[in-house]
Amino acid sequence: MFDPDLGRSETPGEHKKRLEREHGELLQELRALIPGATVLFGFLLAISFTNQFGDLSAFERDVYYVTLVSNAIALVLFLAPAAHHRLRFREGDKDHMLQKGNREAIAGSVASSVALTGVLYLVTERTFGSAQAIVVSVLFFVFIAWRWWSFALLRSLRDGRR
Repeated sequence: MFDPDLGRSETPGEHKKRLEREHGELLQELRALIPGATVLFGFLLAISFTNQFGDLSAFERDVYYVTLVSNAIALVLFLAPAAHHRLRFREGDKDHMLQKGNREAIAGSVASSVALTGVLYLVTERTFGSAQAIVVSVLFFVFIAWRWWSFALLRSLRDGRR
């Protein structure tokens, strides 16, 4: 079986081992992301029950809600590969599960970046004002894009892959 990512053929046994290893790596990466997203979700929920939450402007409430929903979406996307794996366990679907899980992890990282940026915006806005919050949030999102995605995307472009 020829694997275009490897640039060589592999036996069915090698293919199965590679899929198992890559699937394990994906699940391990998601295990590292899920606790942080879960804790952030808990804090975001708790904030809505404080007295100060009523003091938020309409715009701050909108930012809060986008932040909360983005974090919830990130959690669903981070948890989806494990749920899919349980439903399709031993069905010979590992390659599809791996591709789907990879897309969900990437989409989850985008949702998580929106949530983290929203939290930073809200804290900075309440502490220093709107102008500073906008600058800090934009710079923070650029920092996330640089550290999380730019290196991999540039390397893919350099390698001529999607």
